[in-house]
Amino acid sequence: MTAAEWTVIGLSLRVSLTAVALTLPVAWLLAWVLARRRFPGSVLLDALVHLPLVVPPVVTGWLLLLLFGRAGPIGGWLEATFGISLVFRWTGAALAAAIMALPLMVRAMRLSIEAVDRRLVEAARTLGASPLRALLTITLPLSAPGIAAGTMLGFARSLGEFGATITFASNIAGETRTLPLAIYTGLQLPGGDGAVARLATISIILSVGALVASEWLVRRGGNGQAHAL
Repeated sequence: MTAAEWTVIGLSLRVSLTAVALTLPVAWLLAWVLARRRFPGSVLLDALVHLPLVVPPVVTGWLLLLLFGRAGPIGGWLEATFGISLVFRWTGAALAAAIMALPLMVRAMRLSIEAVDRRLVEAARTLGASPLRALLTITLPLSAPGIAAGTMLGFARSLGEFGATITFASNIAGETRTLPLAIYTGLQLPGGDGAVARLATISIILSVGALVASEWLVRRGGNGQAHAL
């Protein structure tokens, strides 16, 4: 492993962890709304949440560029107000990874929330618990394994993000060149096979570890809910 390769790995972990941390509260809120509430437009909201799964990642990156670019409505406001620019920055790569990871996180969390027996929540309400207390003491603990599983899925997805990242944040060494981009770059260079093999191996190990952890958490959560009932 060269110093440049360690830099790529460190940057990838930084981007993925930041993406998951930013997405987690939003993903849980969306999952709870979609699982527990029915309202006009809920189908449209569900479709928008899962849109990054079905459109090409390049399209997602292009939309991010329109919205968060320096000439975009959000990006221009951020730069003018706070001096924050996301384009060509590792923070932009984290944003792209977060958007791509969001659907997987929401789906896993929604399934875990839907698996919580509503009768337990109703019993808590009957005993005098407020909606917030019932949420924090019943729904949240019982759905915690699914939340953790969704977080691991989001982390794995963030590690593998390529299309939206290269479109929105570009491929800049030491700034936005994460594992997939570094592997792509290595494939274009003569004699880059060794670096590609090493980085691909690291990528596979990290992704498989995250997927195994996610599956273990899902099974543990299912067993825990069965005991609770």
